[in-house]
Amino acid sequence: MLYSMTGFAREEMKAVWGTAIWEMRSVNQRYLETSFRLPESFRQLENVLREKLRNSLSRGKVECFLRVELAPVADAALNINYPLATQILNAMTELQKVAGGEIQLMDVLRYPGVVTPAEQDLDAIAQALLVGFDETLAAFIQSRAREGEKLSDVIEQRLQGIEMEIAHVQKAMPDVLNWQRQRLQQRFEEAQLEADPQRFEQEMVMLAQRLDVAEELDRLQLHVKEIRHILQKGGAVGRKLDFMMQELNREANTLASKSINASVTASAVELKVLIEQMREQIQNLE
Repeated sequence: MLYSMTGFAREEMKAVWGTAIWEMRSVNQRYLETSFRLPESFRQLENVLREKLRNSLSRGKVECFLRVELAPVADAALNINYPLATQILNAMTELQKVAGGEIQLMDVLRYPGVVTPAEQDLDAIAQALLVGFDETLAAFIQSRAREGEKLSDVIEQRLQGIEMEIAHVQKAMPDVLNWQRQRLQQRFEEAQLEADPQRFEQEMVMLAQRLDVAEELDRLQLHVKEIRHILQKGGAVGRKLDFMMQELNREANTLASKSINASVTASAVELKVLIEQMREQIQNLE
């Protein structure tokens, strides 16, 4: 199976401790690059999360986001900072002697730091968040796989186009050589020169050797076959396929340099277009 470097996944978690949302997205990158945006309370999970990504992905710039809203703890005793509350109460008593008025205990309790709600078990929540991350990662990989399947179809279409151009050139080459023979013979006639039949055939043999593209066509066919093999094998094949594009392009350039016929030249140009279109798609593969 092929995997694109572009993907997105979003999973929402709901539990008694609150709600959490994982988001994961990625774009093209030569290597694997990961970044995380986590609440400060769960920052310690970053190393574990990064290792999970490294074990599952090979390439791409991956961004992970986590949003957590903790629910209030029900039926839990409040934590009161008695030393701080005592200091505040003593200070208010002294102020009462000067300014008068009554001391309201609720004012003491509202002072920052005097009352804190009971804390939840963050370790247990962190374990639940890791399970949620694994589910998000699985959905994220599936997203990249679906995109990779689409890219594979596009590449296969271009490979079929390359095969059509190869077949066209193979069919056209006998006519090209015959045309070149007639053209050479016509030049001799226009110059009113009598060509030595033996020398004429030697020239035709040399010309045919210079124009022979059978080797380039064979290599193009072999490269197409190898690309299909790589696609079927699947996995992280982006770099391999990028190298194969270089090999295809080399043969297309050689074919164009040997061409003396508009039809063959057009096929060479079309080959380069198809190869470039494949290269653009391959840049998205892991």
